[in-house]
Parts: sequence; C-alpha cells; structure tokens
Amino acid sequence: MTRRTALFSLAAPALLLADRQQIGKALLEETLAALGGPEFLAMEDRTEQGRLYSFYRERLSGLTRAKIYTHYAASAQPGVLAVRERQSYGKDKEEYAILFEETQAFQVSERGARPLLPDVWERYQDTTLRNVFYLLRHRRKETGIIIEHKETGVLENQPVEIVDVTDTANRVVTLYLHRTTKLPVRQVFYRRDNMKVRHEEITIFAKYRDVGNGVKWPWNIVRNRDGEKIFEIFSEQVTINKKLDPKLFELPADMVRLKAI
Repeated sequence: MTRRTALFSLAAPALLLADRQQIGKALLEETLAALGGPEFLAMEDRTEQGRLYSFYRERLSGLTRAKIYTHYAASAQPGVLAVRERQSYGKDKEEYAILFEETQAFQVSERGARPLLPDVWERYQDTTLRNVFYLLRHRRKETGIIIEHKETGVLENQPVEIVDVTDTANRVVTLYLHRTTKLPVRQVFYRRDNMKVRHEEITIFAKYRDVGNGVKWPWNIVRNRDGEKIFEIFSEQVTINKKLDPKLFELPADMVRLKAI
C-alpha cells in the first residue's frame, strides 16, 4: 500500500461521515420547510382537541375527551424546557388536568394540585427533548448536536429517509421522514428508567393538516412502549396562535397544594 493509498483509506470514513451529516442537516431543513418553515418556528401556542385513548397490554383502558394546550417560549434556556403544556380532561368541563411547567409537573383537580412523581417529570422532559417538533424549533442548531443520515428505506409501505439526532448528553432519537413530503412519520428512542431497565419509545405521526398560516400538524398521534400501544389521540380540531391565557399554565396562588403520592 502506498502512502497516498493509506491516507485515502484513513480519510474516506471521515468524508463519508461528513457527507452523512450534511445530508441529515439538509433533510431536517426540508422537514422544517414542509411543516411551515418560518411560520412553524413563529408558532406561539397550539390547542389540540379530540378523543384520547389509553391502553394497557394492548387493550383499551381509558377513553376521554381531551384538550392539550401548548405554549412555546421564544427561546430555550439551559436546563429549562422552552414549552409549557396543560392536558385537560373532561367531556363538557375540565374534570382534571395535568400541568407541565418548565421544571415540574402537577395533577390538578377540584381538590388541589398534587406534584407528579419525579420519574414522571423526568420521562416527560426526556420525551420532549427528543420530540421531532421540539428538536426542529429549539435544538437543531444546538451546540454539539449531531444530525446524521443513516439510510433510505421503506416503513409500512412508505418510502422514508432515516436520520439520527444525537445531543451532547448522548441522547439519540431516530427520525423517519417521508421521502416525498419530508414530514415526520415516526420517531424512535430508547431510555432507561430508575431501575436501569431499557425501554423502547415509538411515536407515530399521521393525518397531517394545515392548521393555519401554512403550518402542518399531525391529527393522529400514537405512542408505543416496548412494542405495546399506550396512547393515541385523534384530534378533531387544532388551532394555533390564539394568545392563550398564561393562567392556563400556572397554578393559582391560593390553590391547595397536596402531597405527592
């Protein structure tokens, strides 16, 4: 082997990696454009209303009417989620809600506000940080983040581009982007619980519709854990930029604070 051949052999993997990262970044920019581009990035709030199903061991364990209110901060701060969320449950009026603030979470009812256990908050935080829409809004240009194209494939008869996103904490999420529309159709990541048990988390996105100003959002979202369906929402209405009342995402000062269970 000549010196030139040896140098080429060493450089080839690095060049291939650079190409994969360049393709991966370009694909995410195409996905951002497909979702609405600047209008998607400028989205301040969103309300999803519809039917929410929960499952246990693949069997329906709960059905309710739900409204999910989401508010985005203008920018992300280190260690703080740039999003607040209120999950409101009840057919005609709110019977109870789950409130996710920037650094903690509560279950809210007529009795008061009960802090959710730390592992629930940690799971929500991890899921949010690796959510494709949050990644596109707040993290795709984050220092140290690696975006790499893995391969072109077929997922449930859909042609897809597969992209890995890895952050500096070594959190990885694999994104499946429709090859033609570039819209996200699936994301997969793995996490370990407090007992160090490894879990596979899959989210499937379908039935994208324009929700205003050219912004597209999936009206059907399914979540699977370790091969079993655990959650599904069928939205009947999705609206954006309605200037939601900030009090939706705050606990009233006089609300009774209950102990965590």
